[in-house]
Amino acid sequence: MRKIISFKALHAFVFVMCGAMLSAHASAQTRTAFVHLFEWSWNDIAQECEQHLGPKGFAAVQVSPPQKSIDRSEWWSRYQPISYSIEGRGGDRTAFRNMVSRCAAVGVDIYVDAIINHMAALNRNFPEVPYGPNDFNNCTTNINYQDRFSVQNCDLVGLNDLRTGSDYVRGRIAGYMNDMISLGVKGFRIDAAKHIPAGDIGAILSRLTQDVYIFQEVIGAPGEAVQPFEYTRNANVTEFNFERTMGFYFKGRGPLKDLQGIGSFNGWLNSSDAVVFVSNHDDQRQNESATLTYKDSFELYELAEVFALAYPYGYPKVMSSYFFEGENQGPPARGPNTGDACGGGWVCEHRWRGIANMVGFRNATLDQFRVTNWWDNGNNQIAFGRGGLGFVAINRENNASLNRTLQTGMPEGTYCDVINADYDQASQSCNGAIINVDANGFANFNINRFKASAIHVNAKVNGSVSSDVALWENAYFRGTPNSFGLSPMQFNDGLWQTVQRFGSASTARFKIDRFGDWTESYPVQDVLITEGAGDYSITFNDRTRQIAVQKLTQVVTPPSNTTVDVQVSCANGFTRFGQAVYAIGDQASIGSWNPANAVKLSATNYPTWTGTITVPANTTVNWKCLKRSESNPAQGLQWQSGANNIFNSANTNAQSASF
Repeated sequence: MRKIISFKALHAFVFVMCGAMLSAHASAQTRTAFVHLFEWSWNDIAQECEQHLGPKGFAAVQVSPPQKSIDRSEWWSRYQPISYSIEGRGGDRTAFRNMVSRCAAVGVDIYVDAIINHMAALNRNFPEVPYGPNDFNNCTTNINYQDRFSVQNCDLVGLNDLRTGSDYVRGRIAGYMNDMISLGVKGFRIDAAKHIPAGDIGAILSRLTQDVYIFQEVIGAPGEAVQPFEYTRNANVTEFNFERTMGFYFKGRGPLKDLQGIGSFNGWLNSSDAVVFVSNHDDQRQNESATLTYKDSFELYELAEVFALAYPYGYPKVMSSYFFEGENQGPPARGPNTGDACGGGWVCEHRWRGIANMVGFRNATLDQFRVTNWWDNGNNQIAFGRGGLGFVAINRENNASLNRTLQTGMPEGTYCDVINADYDQASQSCNGAIINVDANGFANFNINRFKASAIHVNAKVNGSVSSDVALWENAYFRGTPNSFGLSPMQFNDGLWQTVQRFGSASTARFKIDRFGDWTESYPVQDVLITEGAGDYSITFNDRTRQIAVQKLTQVVTPPSNTTVDVQVSCANGFTRFGQAVYAIGDQASIGSWNPANAVKLSATNYPTWTGTITVPANTTVNWKCLKRSESNPAQGLQWQSGANNIFNSANTNAQSASF
């Protein structure tokens, strides 16, 4: 049997060949995570490789089955092949070849989702292969998962089960895979591998003309006759325990501290054998209660992907979805790069900064494939390092920020927080949040609930730190003018700004609050207003924590009985298909808290939604961001959590908030 190169073997090869040439952290050039661009066309994938996947360091793309299949709109129609020709909604053979070539040019491999267990649920004649009745097993009864013969020889949900023990069938399957290899394909996912005897798969793989990457879909379950371990002698295997565990803990059914040691849990595949994922195309539709998806609130899916890409276990696959309501719903008619858009009909989770930049983290930390400096708060705040090459901290607490100095094991320096900012390799600069590591490896982390931070050695800042991007997500003025409530400040020209009107009382004072819950506020003692009543300009630098106060020479008094326009934005507004983000509040013009009358915002900069609200002048306004169905205001409601956003229309023309 031809030896198929496993993930572990590939990396061992990289280390042997490059060890003499690479420094301890030069492995950023090695790609260690791949993405499933589910139902993307070949033309869209080619462009995505060039514009996003190559630059972000993804190793490969798993593409939807290219085989000719039944002509239906549902996504699962692609899993009912009728021949081995390349045609269908993904594109034709020419477009497929072009995609493979363009992706390879930027260092991204193509993995084909190979449907070799069965053919479509039609009669047992497929003349384009050709297959006839004798090329299929004869068992058409429902599968009994406690019986090996039934699992591997009976029709799976009515799909015609190929007789993979037949030399002729093996030859046809291998011929199809070799054709893909001749076009430049570098790997295959074997769909429904559990329903094919492991020996049959091995016999098919032995006929391949090149060593390519293989992973086999085998869903393990206690007490079943067929188990994932049987297939590791062929190649890598999907580890569904990982997906289920991510769903359990990040959905809040257990404390994240229990994830320490994941991968070494009893019954799990060895890391070198495992392909891991937070979600796959089947379970995000058919097992939504247990599987994390883009539909989960508070960006739980993104947090789990951050963990999966940071933790040294398996070969991680990122799921990239389209918006769907029903489990059978097919993809949008137009592709994300050819007529539609990410944030339109397509979710494109792989582009989310916290996911895309963590691929670089995994690449940078490959040489230290171990956990160091683990810390947790005994519950849902965790942090860990990767042998001095990277460090990540995750806060999944419902109602508490993480503000702590932690031992990172990292070299001294200033690092770009790659979850909350982007690093430019050419200039070695960061466009936002930074984290300073001292000479002893300690760094302070300030992380809001349901957020994370990460640093690695290939994102060390030796150039500029842009002040054009806020380090904080929000800053709130809290003082005597608003009875120490929450008045969001606006970020302009590198500073958080607000204008506030103080009375003449000797106790006039204020602070700047980061999270709106007093867990991090500045300065330690309140700023006192000593120049008497009037309007004051207040600015705050979220990097230096410096506060500047200037009394204005003229009182800012807008004319009475007028209205003003205020620009509003709602960040992290990830929505489902048919859902949009609205501004709602206590004024009639923004709905009087009635979702049916809320003001719809625009998704031009998705997932940040923006728009204009018109409110009475010189008025204190309470408002929030709201997600709701576009067609039915009573459905799909999700309110911005926490206290109301509050501003006085005399003092601002822009407001920002976040889900």
